[in-house]
Amino acid sequence: MSYRTGWRAALAFELTYLSGTHRLLEGTYGGAGIILKFERVRPPRQDAFQPLKSHEITPGFLDRAIRALKRWPVDIVGIDEACRRASAPREGLRFVALTFDGGTRDFIDFAYPLLAAHEVPFTLYLPSAFADGLGAMWWLALEQAIATHDRISLMIDHRQRHFETASSVDKYRAYYYLDSWMRILPPHELAVATDDLCKRYSVDLASLSRHAALSWDDVATFVSNPRATVGSSTVNYPALANLGDNAALREIAMGRAVTQAALPYAPRHFAFPFGDERSFDQRHIAMAGEAGFASAVTSIPGVIRPDSGSDIHALPRLAWDGRRTSLRALRVMVSGLMLGAGARR
Repeated sequence: MSYRTGWRAALAFELTYLSGTHRLLEGTYGGAGIILKFERVRPPRQDAFQPLKSHEITPGFLDRAIRALKRWPVDIVGIDEACRRASAPREGLRFVALTFDGGTRDFIDFAYPLLAAHEVPFTLYLPSAFADGLGAMWWLALEQAIATHDRISLMIDHRQRHFETASSVDKYRAYYYLDSWMRILPPHELAVATDDLCKRYSVDLASLSRHAALSWDDVATFVSNPRATVGSSTVNYPALANLGDNAALREIAMGRAVTQAALPYAPRHFAFPFGDERSFDQRHIAMAGEAGFASAVTSIPGVIRPDSGSDIHALPRLAWDGRRTSLRALRVMVSGLMLGAGARR
């Protein structure tokens, strides 16, 4: 999201809110409700280079958002109830479901205390390898390497590529380029590229990932909360589109099996890793049902339609951009309007 795009979108949200258009049209465009997607919840940082800031919100914003949702004409529901309403005729208030991806430890430190205090339902989608202490959060390694060096070099398409990373602008440019490249690599090539990056720039990926990840012991502290739902998000959190069919189905099914072994119940709900149009397709939607999941969520913006108007194994979500802090913008998006303007880059 560029400065110009962000400024224009912010103005559009303000004008829509102040005009009351969202209230007039949400009955027409708002469907049965909306599923919100959050990732990391942690206090603000002062670092000049924060390429993953769009994936983070502060505890203060989460608290404000929940308080606002309680005031607005919506029901805050769990994912089971969201699925029920997606299959039924529209009735009563529209709903909002709160979901959290990534399985990072700051959820237990900052998000769960607020969710518990507000007594609202929520869903956490876990990649099982992360909770096992075996996952590799390569995007954190990429961030650390660029943050701590003024020049980055990597083998890309069998040749050495160099990236100047002395200034913040250069760091962001390099990060977004390399993130886009690494995200489409098949697992073996991604492992090679990540290993190359970590060896060159002294990044301890195993330690970095373990420190950032939620453990099964952490999950055990809230899994018995009746308002909590724990779902699955594969084993290793790969973009499924980069895998062969057998490997993709194995990731989906094994993620469910490992999570089931660690929890007092079998996970019924699934989140596609990354969840954008590049990361999965119709084959994987079918696999989620084949693996036994009652629902699957994406990161593609949209509203949930009643009367089975939304594919229960490809439900849209609003992936909230943490660079936004306006509750007015949230109110407009929750109404179902302007979801395209709220989508992250």
